[in-house]
Amino acid sequence: MNRRGLVSGIGALFVAGLVSMSCLVLDSSLLAAPAFPQTLASVADVDPHEGLGSKNAPIVMEVFSDFQCPACKSLYEATNRQLMDNYVNTGKVYLIHRDFPLPMHAHSKVAAQYSRAAAQIGRLEAVEEVLFQNQEKWEASGDVDGTVAKALSPAEMTKVRALVKSGGVDVFITKDQAIGNNTYRVSQTPTTIFHANGQTFPYAGVMSWDILKQFLDQLLVGK
Repeated sequence: MNRRGLVSGIGALFVAGLVSMSCLVLDSSLLAAPAFPQTLASVADVDPHEGLGSKNAPIVMEVFSDFQCPACKSLYEATNRQLMDNYVNTGKVYLIHRDFPLPMHAHSKVAAQYSRAAAQIGRLEAVEEVLFQNQEKWEASGDVDGTVAKALSPAEMTKVRALVKSGGVDVFITKDQAIGNNTYRVSQTPTTIFHANGQTFPYAGVMSWDILKQFLDQLLVGK
């Protein structure tokens, strides 16, 4: 498939809601969505603790995710390491995690709070990994704290618990939710927003690694 066809296909999938795997369709009416930002500088409220890679990367990816969402886990496990190794750590993609906990998931807001607190002390990646890898366990038990403690030292957990208890991280989660709802009309998780070459491409659902790689490579060719 050529670049125009691939890009058009991704846009069509998002608008039509034809997603391979996702959590919760809130609103399938996306045609009236406002204009999207087209550069990192115009992407609203980017918490630097939630961004990975070079801010000068030619591609910016925002991933709206819910830690209790099975589809988000699937996307993380299928693409994250290869995306990090091949595009984020090589300066090609700036990856932004956006918290989008869904009301249908009893513990996703707490998981987002712990993840956001861990990000504030530079431990975002470790906590993302342990939450997704143990999703079924803490979903059943509600023990988000104990799950996160597996990835952090006692001193780090003390800091994380204090940040969660203070409520200071909640404002960042609320901002992410507002951006998802108002800017991109996010209707399910995961939803990924790609910014490159002065354009923005939203995609809802789980994209396979092969398709993601092909799409990113085509965006890079267009630079």
